[in-house]
Amino acid sequence: MMLSLYRKILSRKIIFGSTVGVAIFFMFIGVIYWGAFNTVLEETNKMSFCISCHEMKNNIYPEYQQTVHYQNRTGVRATCPDCHVPKEWEYMMVRKINASRELFHKLIGSIDTTEKFTAKRKVLAERVWASMKQTNSRECRNCHNFDAMDITAQQSRSGLVHQHAQKRDKTCIDCHKGIAHQLPEGVIAYKGGSDEDHNYYESQQLQCYQCHQDMPKIKEEDWGF
Repeated sequence: MMLSLYRKILSRKIIFGSTVGVAIFFMFIGVIYWGAFNTVLEETNKMSFCISCHEMKNNIYPEYQQTVHYQNRTGVRATCPDCHVPKEWEYMMVRKINASRELFHKLIGSIDTTEKFTAKRKVLAERVWASMKQTNSRECRNCHNFDAMDITAQQSRSGLVHQHAQKRDKTCIDCHKGIAHQLPEGVIAYKGGSDEDHNYYESQQLQCYQCHQDMPKIKEEDWGF
């Protein structure tokens, strides 16, 4: 009886130990694979990876080096992934999956020369602008946020535009195209003062001098009503 009982207990311990051992083994393998996956993912989120192909290195990168996003007085640098890859995991994975199309075009040489890149530049830029518009300039807001802006420290015109942009449901890319790369031929950088702007500011009863410093400030008379 006792011998049979010991055998049953020992058998259960072996089964339990084997089960735990197998679980730990697969957990260990999972951690290794997860770590390897994240390591590869992080490598693809570095600027050195982005400019490893000559399409980017020869066309986009030199332009970016001449902008304030690359070099500035504060030493804060926004790299390619900062602007083009979401930081949130789910959005990042969607972006990576969509980027697989770029591998196909890399293989067939869609923009493997400067001439091809220039010819297709407007299409590529408009695609990026549409994506940023759709996400409410999500990646821009990783660094630039309306809530963190000190409007009073900005130039009068910039402060006014940023203040009213929120009321007009404007997003960063609506105004700030071509700040890290040259604009495609035929596309003019936004400088404010469009008919839409004037109509809106007129509806808000804003005086001209608030945008145009050379315009006189009109004093409103108090009639005592």
